[in-house]
Amino acid sequence: MSAGVWTNAAEEVGEQLVGAFQNPGLLLGIPLALAGAVFMSLGAQYQHRGVEKVERLSGSDGTTGLTGGQIKALLTRPSWILGTLMLGLAIVCQLAALVKAPLIVVQPLGAIALVITTLLNARISGHSPTRKSVTAIIFCVGGIFLFVFFAAIYATEKEVTERELFVILALLLVVIIALGACWLILRHRMRALFYVIGAGILYGFVATLAKVVIKRIEAGQFEWITAICVIALLAAASVGAYFVQTAYSSGPPDLVIAGLTVVDPLIAVLIGMIVLGEAAAAPWWVFIIFGVAGAIAVWGVVNLARYHPQVLSESQELPIVRGSDSSPSSPAPEPSQESTEQQNPSDAWTQAEQNRRPDAP
Repeated sequence: MSAGVWTNAAEEVGEQLVGAFQNPGLLLGIPLALAGAVFMSLGAQYQHRGVEKVERLSGSDGTTGLTGGQIKALLTRPSWILGTLMLGLAIVCQLAALVKAPLIVVQPLGAIALVITTLLNARISGHSPTRKSVTAIIFCVGGIFLFVFFAAIYATEKEVTERELFVILALLLVVIIALGACWLILRHRMRALFYVIGAGILYGFVATLAKVVIKRIEAGQFEWITAICVIALLAAASVGAYFVQTAYSSGPPDLVIAGLTVVDPLIAVLIGMIVLGEAAAAPWWVFIIFGVAGAIAVWGVVNLARYHPQVLSESQELPIVRGSDSSPSSPAPEPSQESTEQQNPSDAWTQAEQNRRPDAP
């Protein structure tokens, strides 16, 4: 773009920014969304602790999906119950914010929960963030806040028609079927990132439907289509909650929050822009910024899943053969058939340890 176009764009952003902060609903909605982010980070930490305890007591992990017994055991863990109450407060704050501010402003502000959860998890688990993980977190938060800055300037609210509601419900049905099929077929290969992304997609629909239901109830339009929205909201929230609890057993809490606070608002914002038309007043170059900001945030989530210090530490504890465990210049001699037949596996392990550590008794 030429210098004149950039100047006009800067003047337009300044005017829109002044007008946005004169909106009392927006000024109240943003603090409520930030308070919800704080409660979300605390709730995630306590719920993660509860899932870890249940896994330890049951003797099996839930990486392929929590069992019915593990889910029942969660209901008796004080830490998990406290975390659930915290998340309940986060939902209340978020719903209150949705009443006062546009959807594409409220949802991205949850990214502040990622910073709080990262600090809490580092203190509790002892896994200090590395340079790569800090860079990934900066990209997550920076991309989302770049997005919300322009969303707050150009977001407008419109009345949702029944046709738009049918489109949202149809999309949600397709998403639930697709995620359910992936879980049934590939759950033994899935890792935390799948559950995080799945939960984030579902929670994006939950936020959108919650916004619609609140507005229709305020307008006195609680008819059959609103009841269907409530049922779909509860179904999506239930499946999303199951995915979140399974993600806690597969990865650290700040990785879970990173995915939720990036994928959730991106889905909600896409629905708000494409289906609900909340960004209809935005110029074309703002949509380019939206795309760049979303790509930055998603890149941060993917790299946090790869370079998180707790994930790397736990992967080193897996009983697999690594290239650095033996020297390539001096390969280990192959055992003879006779020694293999006479030596049981436990004796072979003991002998190998003594050969590796000659000073061992």
